[in-house]
Amino acid sequence: MDLLDVAMQGLAVFGLVLFAVLWLMHFMSIIYVRLYLHRKRSEVKQPFLQVAGVSLLKPLKGVDPNLICNLETFFTLDYPKFEVLLCVQDQDDPAVDVCKKLLGKYPNVDARLFIGGKKVGINPKINNLMPGYNGAKYGLVWICDSGIRVKPDTLTDLTNQMTEKVGLVHGLPYVADRPGFAATLEQVYFGTSHPRSYISANVTGIKCVTGMSCLMRKDVLDQAGGLLAFAQYIAEDYFMAKAIADRGWKFSMATQVALQNSGSYSIAQFQSRMIRWTKLRINMVPATVLEPVSECFLASLIIGWAAHHVFRWDMMVFFMCHCLAWFIADYIQLTGVQGGPLSFSKLDFAVAWFIRESMAVQIFLSALWDPTISWRTSRYRLRCGGTAEEILDV
Repeated sequence: MDLLDVAMQGLAVFGLVLFAVLWLMHFMSIIYVRLYLHRKRSEVKQPFLQVAGVSLLKPLKGVDPNLICNLETFFTLDYPKFEVLLCVQDQDDPAVDVCKKLLGKYPNVDARLFIGGKKVGINPKINNLMPGYNGAKYGLVWICDSGIRVKPDTLTDLTNQMTEKVGLVHGLPYVADRPGFAATLEQVYFGTSHPRSYISANVTGIKCVTGMSCLMRKDVLDQAGGLLAFAQYIAEDYFMAKAIADRGWKFSMATQVALQNSGSYSIAQFQSRMIRWTKLRINMVPATVLEPVSECFLASLIIGWAAHHVFRWDMMVFFMCHCLAWFIADYIQLTGVQGGPLSFSKLDFAVAWFIRESMAVQIFLSALWDPTISWRTSRYRLRCGGTAEEILDV
């Protein structure tokens, strides 16, 4: 057997293993979503911490059309002991006026506004949050992005998962119903490809956390050096989670999704966000270079060729049937993550799904082409391991 034959046999084995792994991820994610997400309160286990106090850290910069309605949902939480710590970097930021309006509207809510931040590293989010973190008075801190909208019982759901062995509770990122095709595209991605890898990683013990909504033990973070220890990273959420896991604490996922509801969105913004996330993953986890083979079209080609090589099946027929099965599985998963009827038609889903899958390889190649990251108002050069340096204009 010559070298070419060995290579062909190896690729065929890789394709068959890839098929088994990817469909295991599909089934694992669908089952988890159906059994665990959107459970009724009566079905959720009783909290270990009873009514532990929670300090909500809210990093704010700028105002989008949905900011005030998103932020107001945190002032109407049905939870007995929490504080809202609003953090704004600049005095002239229009978010300051929004915060003051809500503070005046809800005088009975324990809430404070911190303006100015504290420069401790290159991460602008950490710099913004430092005064709020230092002023937090409760043992649990909930870091939640500005674009998130919550239900009255969301905080109860998070604390219900915080058992004696759990150090971090996170919400599966999803997207609220909004008008327009760009919103549909985001919802399809966060209801199909993203939760499939996110849930599979967490179920199998790989610590994979998106820090849009994370409830953490403050004492454990303090043992790791507090927020200051993560100021040199852009993906601070990943390294916070790693620090908590390294100290022997477990993770848990909330039964409610972390509902993103930004009022400013477009296909270009979605694409830029995906490219930025891919750049971060490549620098933090080198195995990310294999990520394209987990996407539908490329995976179907590889698996289709393997099926042809081993079983002599028609490669293109297998490719089309495999893509169709993937499409159906993604639709089933999306309806589970949604937890109710979709706000768009099956045709809209089909178009958005096809476009998202077609963008996957292009997004990955764009991330490889330029290693710098534009985030908020600055640009950063990533280093291997996840640290970064700010690129200053001369």
